[in-house]
Amino acid sequence: MGGAIQMMTESRPIQQSRTFLTDLVFPPDTNHHHTIFGGKVMAYVDKIACIAAMRHCRKPVVTASSDSFDFLAPIKTGEAINLEAYVTWTHKTSMEVFVKVESENLLTGEKRITARAYLTMIALDDEGKPTVVPGVIPETAEERMQYEKAKERHVLRRKRKVEM
Repeated sequence: MGGAIQMMTESRPIQQSRTFLTDLVFPPDTNHHHTIFGGKVMAYVDKIACIAAMRHCRKPVVTASSDSFDFLAPIKTGEAINLEAYVTWTHKTSMEVFVKVESENLLTGEKRITARAYLTMIALDDEGKPTVVPGVIPETAEERMQYEKAKERHVLRRKRKVEM
């Protein structure tokens, strides 16, 4: 019971971890199609997921896994890349972070979702060992949906890990 009480008293609203990042896509960031390199997008996603997770647990974190990383549309030279991330769910020492990526044409204002990803981050103590993280409190309908589906994704990740 003590562990459950500790987790409940330390739970934090999902909103507390919500993080935004915007950057402009320049030619060195792009390939021969004049669209951003997929690896560059993945680096942005990992970085913002790290920030969101650290905001939630207030500890150093490492990336444990990335799953369901979907590229939906390209981002062109001269467009802005907008990222939004937040912790959707926690389990002992891990946090699932959802990241949404969109492009923005700064001349027309047109925006479109270009990628989505779920990453699992692990909190570390002062010795670099996994440590307990606070729970999350979903407040909006979107947050509640992400929270409920995160439990299913956690089970699938565990199953996949066992099968390896």
